[in-house]
Amino acid sequence: MELNNIYKKAIVTGGAGFVGSHLVEELLDSGLEVVSIDDFSAGKMKNLDHLSSRPGLKIVRADISDRSSVEPFMDGVDVIFNNAASKKNICLDNPERDLEVNARGTLIMLELAKKYGVKKFVHASTGSVYGEPSLFPQTEEHPLDPVSYYGVSKLAGERYVILYSKLFGLDTTCLRYFHVYGPRQESNEFGGVVSIFIRNMLNGENLTIFGDGTQQRSFTWVKDIVKANILVATKPEANGECYNCASGITVTINELAEFIYNNMNSNSGTIIEHGDWLIGDIMKFDVSNDKIRSLGLNFETDFWEKLRITIAEMQTYLSTKV
Repeated sequence: MELNNIYKKAIVTGGAGFVGSHLVEELLDSGLEVVSIDDFSAGKMKNLDHLSSRPGLKIVRADISDRSSVEPFMDGVDVIFNNAASKKNICLDNPERDLEVNARGTLIMLELAKKYGVKKFVHASTGSVYGEPSLFPQTEEHPLDPVSYYGVSKLAGERYVILYSKLFGLDTTCLRYFHVYGPRQESNEFGGVVSIFIRNMLNGENLTIFGDGTQQRSFTWVKDIVKANILVATKPEANGECYNCASGITVTINELAEFIYNNMNSNSGTIIEHGDWLIGDIMKFDVSNDKIRSLGLNFETDFWEKLRITIAEMQTYLSTKV
């Protein structure tokens, strides 16, 4: 069923962020009114500049952990895509803020969804809720044993989402993201390793790999994450469920760094170097996406080609002003 046959107005929290801005764009293209809510601590206005003239879009500066700043925009909303988050690399510096956004902010959005009769609540969770994998492939039934502040706070948010489905009959779905990459990804401490390495190369800086680089990641194209959000919003059988959103592609950090280094043709004397391991870093990902594929989602399989596209687009993106 088409999205605009079910919903008319959506909220995207974190709408000026990497994934959020791509989701805002797709929802507008699908004919929905969209309210983008972002506190712009990590999100950027330039992510929405190309959409700002669209008549169906309202851009709001608000913090999901502050109910009074969000509630005025709830009227008429019938689907929420909760993508606002305190990112993993920030949690070590400010674990209280990490908890405030990822857990309390999610609870506030759920309370508002219940109060205003929202039809669907899609929540962006993370593979970090699993902690160090102990069973392979890693399915949704894997034990939940996070090893970082971020994983704990995101698990708390996820538990609230599931609880509201059970207690109040709110139609909810959790999507556990894994290493999303693509255009508009933050290249500062809020971002992912792909965009950070691209930024390093553009700035003539060394590519620093934390640890020995043999750690594996399951990189997922951002447009596939958007498709997953849309898909679970249209499938009644997704109510109360959690899904891994991972391409199934496994790449080591060494392989990633070498590809970016070789494809950006650096003549600046930069090198690939190794630093200390990060606290809570996970060595291996072998993630099962069978459950969400059974709903009809097909993932992009040509990682290296999509990485070339990302490199080209990120070079333009990073050269523009915030």
